[in-house]
Amino acid sequence: MSEVSAALVRELRDKTGAGMMDCKRALADNGGDLERAIVSLREKGLAAAAKRATRVASEGLVVAATAAGGASGALVEVNCETDFVARTPEFQALADKVAQHVLERGPEVDLSGLITEAVAKIGENIVMRRAARFQPAGDGGLVGCYIHGGGKIGVLIELAAAGAVKTAPEGAAAVKDLAMQVAAANPRYVTREEVPAGVLDGERAIYRAQAATSGKPEPVIEKMVNGKLEKFFKDICLLEQPFIKESDRSVSAWLADIVKRVGGNLTVKRFVRFQLGEQTEQAA
Repeated sequence: MSEVSAALVRELRDKTGAGMMDCKRALADNGGDLERAIVSLREKGLAAAAKRATRVASEGLVVAATAAGGASGALVEVNCETDFVARTPEFQALADKVAQHVLERGPEVDLSGLITEAVAKIGENIVMRRAARFQPAGDGGLVGCYIHGGGKIGVLIELAAAGAVKTAPEGAAAVKDLAMQVAAANPRYVTREEVPAGVLDGERAIYRAQAATSGKPEPVIEKMVNGKLEKFFKDICLLEQPFIKESDRSVSAWLADIVKRVGGNLTVKRFVRFQLGEQTEQAA
């Protein structure tokens, strides 16, 4: 068994929750390749799915800004060096101003002057780490946001809306509830159709390797794999998740009930979720 660094073993353990020796063995057997080691542990039933994001040392705030009537919205993460500075009125005002600039001019707006001025006043390095803006074309959309934990998690979501529900209080309430759902349940996609084929193939291969150890006949193994895939969809697809306020039904069923009662149509188009300090696979 080839030697692997203690730091790499710890990282694998943090990502999978597997035991130290299992992590060390998986890394050694896979030439120190972290992703292959994760798959190996999952195939052996020694790890859960790898986390899509891991925490890194950074402070700051996630802040949102929205236009009147849900016509558009922006979400930003502004980082500083210490939690002490993040809680000051000066930094909070800066983050709000950054979000407003993004709302008005888009994520690519040049904020270098504003940031440089703030650094001089506050005395810490400050960075706008990432930003998103949703601005539906025409008047057929509703945009909403939700900030949780005093700026630790933020969500921006866009719905296509038509008919009575677009201007009814139920429509605005649905946008907020959906943003809260994304904050709490952390889906990765809106529907199962959005899940990339490569992701599904990888999950299916892992589930099949797990099921193969049962010694069951092939038709039973196939049913086991399909059952695990259904659970996977319910975990990562917003519309298939149990609704946080009524866990006995799905988000899609809850939305359908609103439309049936109020009239019109509501369709989730997209969302983004920022968690302060997370290191994502693809920066927003």
